[in-house]
Amino acid sequence: MEYHFETVMQVRDYECDLQGIVNNANYLHYAEHTRHLFLKKQGVSFVEMHENGEDAVVARMTLQYKVPLRSEDEFRSCLRVKKEGVKYIFFQDIYRLSDEKLSFRAQVEVVCLVNGRLSDSETCNKAFAEYLK
Repeated sequence: MEYHFETVMQVRDYECDLQGIVNNANYLHYAEHTRHLFLKKQGVSFVEMHENGEDAVVARMTLQYKVPLRSEDEFRSCLRVKKEGVKYIFFQDIYRLSDEKLSFRAQVEVVCLVNGRLSDSETCNKAFAEYLK
């Protein structure tokens, strides 16, 4: 898959469970952080969006856990975005850097509330324009 954005992160000890692997909920944090960094790269602040009455919220997620990450593993978090109606769909993959194995895959559907109402986001449309062609 061709990605629109990638970032590298490292697993921290406290993100692991008793089995010594990353707790499943932390993958959601990694995916969310990646989306926020992608916004930032496009010149959009998630905080400023909220202050201007635009809130991007997760409506649905489909998750697949593949190969577990462990403490101190470095990983590459990648995303691709497309738009369907008022939904932005993020296809997100996480790869363990040591062997490039797919660790996690998500499809995240995000909608925007503008002044509390489901609406098209001009901010996101502009920020993602080059990727939504």
